[in-house]
Amino acid sequence: MKLLAIDHGERRLGLATCDSSGLVARELTILPRRTRREDFAAIQEHAAREGARALLVGLPLNDLSARRERERCTIVRRWAGRLARATGLPVTLWDEQLSSIEAQQLARARKRGPRAPIDDLAARVILQSYLDALRDGLAGEPEQIMATSPPDSQGV
Repeated sequence: MKLLAIDHGERRLGLATCDSSGLVARELTILPRRTRREDFAAIQEHAAREGARALLVGLPLNDLSARRERERCTIVRRWAGRLARATGLPVTLWDEQLSSIEAQQLARARKRGPRAPIDDLAARVILQSYLDALRDGLAGEPEQIMATSPPDSQGV
């Protein structure tokens, strides 16, 4: 199954996709954050262009501060629920633990500058982690999540 993975950030969204067999992830692009509606439209456009049948959103479970982790997780969960409603695509949350470290290593290997954004590479790492777990029977197929909170006026 073709998937589109998203590394959710406050300033940027990193996107990655995979081959049609679901074995190999590759980085796609980095989207600067705009309004929620514009972000969701851009994601839906990329999903359609890539033939993605589901979305995978990285869940930040690796923050050092437990309070900050809960806050970021709440924001990402709420955003992912809204994304599911807006696109009608199945959305799965996946632990993005250590994705930034692996993305930094990939960036160095690809000779990206030290200040260059790596959100697309982080999305690739998240997606590859999910694909590997799926192949090994440690994860299930993507399934629809539902938003658990009402929409608000924030750009999350």
